[in-house]
Amino acid sequence: MNVLLLGSGGREHAMAWSIAKSDRLDELFIAPGNPGTDQVGTNVDLNLSDFEAILVFIEENDIELTIVGPEKPLVDGITNFLEEKGHKVFGPSKVAAQLEGSKKFANEFMKENRIPTADFQTYSRDEFDKALKVIKSKGEYPVVLKADGLAGGKGVFICESAEEVEKRLNELKKNDRFEEAAQKLVVEEFLKGDEASVFVISDGKTAKILHYAQDHKRIGEGDTGLNTGGMGAYCPTPIIGDRMLQRVEKEIILPTISAMLLDENPYKGILYCGLMITEEGPKVVEFNCRLGDPEAQAILPSLESDLLDLMDAAVNEKLNTKEVKIDGKYRCCVVMASEGYPLDYEKGKEITGIDDVAEGSLVFHAGTKAEDGKIYSDGGRVLSVVGAGDSLQDSIKNTYAEVKKIDFDNKYYRSDIGTKGLKFIG
Repeated sequence: MNVLLLGSGGREHAMAWSIAKSDRLDELFIAPGNPGTDQVGTNVDLNLSDFEAILVFIEENDIELTIVGPEKPLVDGITNFLEEKGHKVFGPSKVAAQLEGSKKFANEFMKENRIPTADFQTYSRDEFDKALKVIKSKGEYPVVLKADGLAGGKGVFICESAEEVEKRLNELKKNDRFEEAAQKLVVEEFLKGDEASVFVISDGKTAKILHYAQDHKRIGEGDTGLNTGGMGAYCPTPIIGDRMLQRVEKEIILPTISAMLLDENPYKGILYCGLMITEEGPKVVEFNCRLGDPEAQAILPSLESDLLDLMDAAVNEKLNTKEVKIDGKYRCCVVMASEGYPLDYEKGKEITGIDDVAEGSLVFHAGTKAEDGKIYSDGGRVLSVVGAGDSLQDSIKNTYAEVKKIDFDNKYYRSDIGTKGLKFIG
């Protein structure tokens, strides 16, 4: 089949690489793609907010399945738009995507359906002063502030004091990048435990777990500093054993898919369950309506099943006939970023050493550009380097050996990705 994949980041390069291995694939187009996706398919210059132009491309190129990588087109309703024109799309509907698109929607949905999550309160933009007073009166820190809408992974703040709460509220109110996302504010109880992510593929009725991982969102070593889109990940995480995975499926995944179906908004696509494994059990920190980035770069190389075949089955409500197979290896993904990310950073630095990476390890492009046969940095998160091993320790060691081969001015990466999982391994 002819496939169109929408997106341009490291996640989309990993998806394109995985889809390109399918025996069912005829042609793969990636819009807009990056220099990495251009090696496994054909990049197409399309704006992801221009649904009409995407529709024209689909009809002119006999696209049989459109796969949506990033969250914004899904939240904006691209699935509904294309399905109404008679085209098949892998990705949830506009309403279903509100599980990521609105923290308020997600929290109220979980509360109504008794899905374990943090206690929360919601405030409108003109009630930020009220939120500050309530937080101060309770005096319970840390406390979590979340912009209600999409903020590229940068709209969540864990505040340790009233002064930090006030600073972050002012930032949410006055910073232009939060103007749309922070029309509402969600204040959440801080959950104590260990974070993990479980990835699910669903056809609206059947849900199957793809894999589970642990992300590292903070910019600094030891999980310090600002939140980012993700500085690295590893899989599988020993934080989740077989019994805990069964609890996640029973207490979170199945109730979520069932409730969406009962609400006549069947959830088709990838459901990312961001969890905190607490003393009481698993609780939802956040839902995402797509694969994580950088978790996708770690989990997709572990997938032995045909990703395209699974996605097509999900779209056609035949997922119950498919099996998800994982190869049993550990994988570690380290994000190489531009120094200064997630704030100000420089672009245009020549990247060397990618071709020196050993066979069996992978480099996925994110913020890169190609000019005159050379690759340059062109974003905050530049590359994802993925290594494998029979143990978590080996996968970490193998990944960093390859990271050291790649160079560009002002490169930055964390040197502790995956190490917090080692304490759970005897």
